[in-house]
Amino acid sequence: MENRSLVSIAQYTREKILYMLDMAKEFEKKPNRKLLEGRVVATLFFEPSTRTRLSFETAANRLGARVIGFTDPKVTSSSKGETLKDTILMVSNYADIIVMRHYLEGAARYASEVAPIPIVNAGDGANQHPSQTMLDLYSIYKTQGTLENLNIYLVGDLKYGRTVHSMIQAMRFFNPTFHFIAPDELRMPEEYKQYCEENHIKYIEHTEFNEDVIADADILYMTRVQRERFTDLMEYERVKNVYILKNDMLKNTRPNLKILHPLPRVHELAYDVDENPKAYYFQQAKNGLYAREAILCDVLGISLDEVRADENK
Repeated sequence: MENRSLVSIAQYTREKILYMLDMAKEFEKKPNRKLLEGRVVATLFFEPSTRTRLSFETAANRLGARVIGFTDPKVTSSSKGETLKDTILMVSNYADIIVMRHYLEGAARYASEVAPIPIVNAGDGANQHPSQTMLDLYSIYKTQGTLENLNIYLVGDLKYGRTVHSMIQAMRFFNPTFHFIAPDELRMPEEYKQYCEENHIKYIEHTEFNEDVIADADILYMTRVQRERFTDLMEYERVKNVYILKNDMLKNTRPNLKILHPLPRVHELAYDVDENPKAYYFQQAKNGLYAREAILCDVLGISLDEVRADENK
């Protein structure tokens, strides 16, 4: 039987990405449907989450599914020593699909190998976050009209930022030029720079962050420095406020520029940026609903044709 789990955005071909964007577009036109009526979606969040969990649960509810799950592993049997394998097998008895966030890299892939039902990776440590990448791609496509030939600037925590790691893999089909802006302590890991070289993805590294550096950006993708990933809190204190985007830095940027951020923000986005028409991060979060409706349907075997046929019901 085909395993329809979504563990990594690297699973998707160019055609599949465009197909999923088309499906998200259909759900934006009509979010409320009964395509998953009678299905049960389990959301297992071993790490804190607001947007990802709520948008997956809202997506399931708007599609007619029921939702079970937990947001605090301390109230589950994992606090008693139950293994991840046993938790996954147990929950698989009750649900048709599991959406899982876990603090360990590779946990989602392991779950997909042991589970009899599909797994959707909602973030595994500093590794991957494919559903975030799909809503990012949808946001880019909506605001730029294309995914092709864009200057994409990734700023902040590029070492632990799973959203930027997934972004690189997803954009390999669309001839981007990436600009990696990070302090030395948080620079893009060598494995992802090697991935760029192997896939002929252009990239430039910067340590400076100012209005001249970002002047040619089409997409400015800000990230927070993730305190929870640091084992050395002194290192975190040194870098936590190293880059802050302020509104006056945007005056000479391209008119088509859009500012994205996976949220939550801490200090890296000044509040005066919110009023700038180039700020798109709250709309980006809203797009997560449509992207995740598309993911749930696709993983459960519902096609784009079926979604379009449902349009007039």
